Amino acid sequence: MSASSIALNRFGLGARPGDTVAGDPAKWVLAQCERFEPRPPVIASAPATAGISTGLLAYYAQEKAIRAQFGPRTPKAAIGMDAKPPISAPTMPAAVSPAPVSPAVAPAGMAQAPIAPGAIDPGAAARQEARQLIGKQSRNDYGAAVAARTMAALTGDAPFVERLVHFWANHFAVSTEKFEVMALAGPMEFEAIRPHVLGNFADMLNAVERHPAMLLYLDQAVSIGPDSPFAVRKTRRRTGLNENLAREIMELHTLGVRSGYSQADVTEFARAMTGWTVAGIGRGPGARIQDDSRAGSFLFLDDVHQPGDRTVMGKLYPAAGEAQAQAVLSDLAVHPATATHIATKLARHFAGDTPPTAMVARLKTAFLKSSGDLPTVYRALVASPEAWVTRPVKFKSPWEWYVSTQRALGTTTVQPGVTVGMMNQLGQPIWQPGQPIGYDDVAAAWAGPDAIMRRVEAAERFAARAGPVDARALAPTLFPASVSPTTAQGLARAESPAQALALLLVAPESLRR
Repeated sequence: MSASSIALNRFGLGARPGDTVAGDPAKWVLAQCERFEPRPPVIASAPATAGISTGLLAYYAQEKAIRAQFGPRTPKAAIGMDAKPPISAPTMPAAVSPAPVSPAVAPAGMAQAPIAPGAIDPGAAARQEARQLIGKQSRNDYGAAVAARTMAALTGDAPFVERLVHFWANHFAVSTEKFEVMALAGPMEFEAIRPHVLGNFADMLNAVERHPAMLLYLDQAVSIGPDSPFAVRKTRRRTGLNENLAREIMELHTLGVRSGYSQADVTEFARAMTGWTVAGIGRGPGARIQDDSRAGSFLFLDDVHQPGDRTVMGKLYPAAGEAQAQAVLSDLAVHPATATHIATKLARHFAGDTPPTAMVARLKTAFLKSSGDLPTVYRALVASPEAWVTRPVKFKSPWEWYVSTQRALGTTTVQPGVTVGMMNQLGQPIWQPGQPIGYDDVAAAWAGPDAIMRRVEAAERFAARAGPVDARALAPTLFPASVSPTTAQGLARAESPAQALALLLVAPESLRR
């Protein structure tokens, strides 16, 4: 690969027809930081946390009304919140609001008698209708967010920074299998990651951990201090500490595994975080805040917080309510182990599946000396010779390949369901890694024969719809001074322009970076 091709493909998201690298490739990459738009029109017009949360709040109110009229669900006929509606190509009508309960809800003070166990649930139809409506709206919101993300990647003028947005979104992974998270995963990327991608790591960390998508995904919204006033009052209700978010913050978001913290540190951090919840939505104590203007916002509930001092990794954190966990989080953000963890992941992403030791050390030093200033780390990244080696060092993930093919074809419009369906087919649904660690960033996860065949089939469809494109002329634009003789020969021997284009889209140059 030439330096220009590395700038376009390894640091960027792939070239568009007519893209050129002016001057020094490293300076060209870094100059994109000056023109990155955190909130371009395509992102600004996407569904936001506030609107999505208001819709969820209305659904919960409707569910409550159904319980008041028909009584609780029976196990046999239950349609529960744990059901996982599949993410499929959505339809995009105007926003769907939950329908009113029909027939009329029983008057106040006239709750119906509980349904006998095993009996047919008379409210099953109403519950199912409400569930289907909110599920449809969530899928529509999800599809709109995926389309906005794709459009920003295809049309933005700072592909290096867009790549970094995708990197951080996978670092702070949430997964849309959980009902409430489906529509909120996109807004978390748009509202908590994009504004801070060129800022300080601590600010991004803080924004992500307070976003409802993360608080709901990792069950922080239902975590209750065992000795809190709320737990004392609710002795008959199942209450307790949930350590999921505290554990993943330490293991995945900051320090990394085997970095010196213990299970006791996780538990203490989880106790410090009690009271951090979401207003109005979810199943935690924050759900009692039934206020449209606050739905989905971060909320600290002092009566849910575990009282007392906490000791995490040998440091005492005095009782201070919300500020106690915040102090722990701030220290984790600048810890040397965090610097090593972040440096290793960035080096792996830009310089190969086995991160070069010297490069990791260089990025770690930049992180620590700047107290987590991300542009400082990015400058050290771009200055690292290991990221500019001429051989391809990474196998593209399905998302990277899809974006680069669409940029190569000059695509500038995306229908909401198209990317959803394509990423499902290619095996990397957006914001759905299925686990908090996110998608793997190594070739072994994506280079299997079946995965390659899916790309070949997709490339043939892309080429058939692309119209007349001269792949032989396009190749040097996409991969300046980097097209191999084998690829050039294959394009020359293709039986048709469409076949040549399909071959180009799955050539080694297109699959690796």
